[in-house]
Amino acid sequence: MSDIEQSIQPEPAAEIPPAADFTVAQLQAALAQAQAQAAEYLDNWRRAVADMSNARKRMQREQEEYRSTATARVLEAFLPVVDDIDRAIAAMPADQGANDWVNGFRMIQRKLYGVLEAEGVTFIPTEGQVFDPALHYAVTHEEAAGFEDGQVIAELARGYKLSDRVLRPAMVRVAKG
Repeated sequence: MSDIEQSIQPEPAAEIPPAADFTVAQLQAALAQAQAQAAEYLDNWRRAVADMSNARKRMQREQEEYRSTATARVLEAFLPVVDDIDRAIAAMPADQGANDWVNGFRMIQRKLYGVLEAEGVTFIPTEGQVFDPALHYAVTHEEAAGFEDGQVIAELARGYKLSDRVLRPAMVRVAKG
């Protein structure tokens, strides 16, 4: 028999003297010791199960956070492309609106917006809103008639959110009092 086979073989049970050789006190002490050991084993087992459950939950949270971060990074990379297409369409001469290439750009714009929407990206509201440094990036503070102090006057670049996470704050002009 190999060393490995010998190491996994159970040890032979020790000879147990006849019950008449034990006193009741000795039996009660042995029972108490066996019960304490069983309780310790049960406690250790419960801790191991709880540790495994906590590790599984932590791993799932970390994976979800990783997926969310990766999605946000990819979407952030698309935002300048969306901005460029928006600017190209806004700068298009009025007489060029019916050209096929203009319609192609509009179709690309709609598809990009569709992808952003499908991923849960929303626009950050700006005009008329109260300036919020968590959502808006103030490019200028200027006096403006009809606007209260701290109110957004105009949007210079659109801001985007993915769920509660700001992908890019909106660049805005803000009224000062």
